[in-house]
Amino acid sequence: MEFTEAYKHTGPCCFSPNARYIAAAVDYRLVIRDTLSFKVVQLFSCLDKISYIEWALDSEYILCGLHKRPMIQAWSLTQPEWTCKIDEGPAGIAYARWSPDSRHILTTSEFQLRLTVWSLVNTACVHVQWPKHASKGVSFTKDGKFAAICTRRDCKDYIHLLSCHNWEIMGVFAVDTLDMTDIQWSPDDSAIVIWDSSLEYKVLIYSPDGRCLYKYQAYESGLGVKSVSWSPCGQFLAVGSYDQMLRVLNHLTWKTFAEFMHLSTVRAPCSAAVFKEVDEPLQLDMSELCLDDDFMGGSDAPEAHFKVRYEVMEVPITLPFQKPPVDKPNPKQGIGLLSWSNDSQYICTRNDSMPTALWIWDIRHLEVAAILVQKDPIRAAAWDPICTRLVLCTGSSHLYMWTPSGAYCVNNPLPQFSITDLKWNSDGSCLLLKDKESFCCAAVPLLPESSDYSSDE
Repeated sequence: MEFTEAYKHTGPCCFSPNARYIAAAVDYRLVIRDTLSFKVVQLFSCLDKISYIEWALDSEYILCGLHKRPMIQAWSLTQPEWTCKIDEGPAGIAYARWSPDSRHILTTSEFQLRLTVWSLVNTACVHVQWPKHASKGVSFTKDGKFAAICTRRDCKDYIHLLSCHNWEIMGVFAVDTLDMTDIQWSPDDSAIVIWDSSLEYKVLIYSPDGRCLYKYQAYESGLGVKSVSWSPCGQFLAVGSYDQMLRVLNHLTWKTFAEFMHLSTVRAPCSAAVFKEVDEPLQLDMSELCLDDDFMGGSDAPEAHFKVRYEVMEVPITLPFQKPPVDKPNPKQGIGLLSWSNDSQYICTRNDSMPTALWIWDIRHLEVAAILVQKDPIRAAAWDPICTRLVLCTGSSHLYMWTPSGAYCVNNPLPQFSITDLKWNSDGSCLLLKDKESFCCAAVPLLPESSDYSSDE
């Protein structure tokens, strides 16, 4: 892998959907770089510090959220002189997002008073009263024709269906939830999944016309759903719960066909490969080197004498487990991280009670395929959008990768660079790696069909 030099950022940074550009917020400036040369192609100045950014799907426009104002500014890469500023006045703006046609911006006001659709074509706007959430509770169909918006009035949750062509309300129906958490269209646009708050285990599948297709409740009298995700193929729905289990439903009968437990002790029989991150001292032959005392005294960095690698462990093995305190809210337990591979064959999970372990499940064989045990808690994990390859980071200077052929560690050569977050570009050729105040990119080689990586690369 090849790494670029580090570039400064003070907030969000992300690839454009067409993978040609990288946008990074540096205080009140928005810096757009080319992903091949990393030269600055556009520089936009906002009115205040940038809190979040989002690309339009056509990669021609980008919006910046300014929390301190609060307002939204949008910019055009093809027309740098074009400007757009959205200010809701006393209502404020809590969040903003693009519509699928890249010509409308949806803003949610403070205190969820209303959701407004702003047109960049004719300056028209449409209002939806009482949206349920600011940054959640809005989902678009894959073809971009319809939007589903969660609302709440008179202590009851509702779904508003809007046409993204003229933004007219196509239908409104109430849903059987106490406090709806979020909503997702299925990848084939045939169903809508919603789930209740963590106080009530309830997952509901609705048709677009408002019929409840299935109600799923795994148990009662306990903290419920923590994460939900459709498989890319649309055939499976994964539900992660606070009881430290992953359940997978099928799209034909909506019945559970797999339940995966995250046990702190892995025992035989177990077909999974358990990879544990270990330090390995560097073996240097310095017998023929003549070094003075000043040089030897300056090399006191402990990282300089070690490299990390994966060691394949034998079962039984006990994974590091943290029991959450009973007197604090939002306990760190349950399936907090849940992500499907691009081919829907694998799904990776992290049980927050075991933050250093990443589980990779094989949906085809309904078994655990691998367990990665890290030294530090896992910060982020992301699948390659093109092939079956998983990348994760733990806040150290290393990248960790897994493929069905094995797992391996990659050292970031940049000094004092701790990888706290990562993102793939859309064609799977490049990784964006974030530190606290800087970012870099890594060119990722294409994965051969029969790859055989060693564990100590």
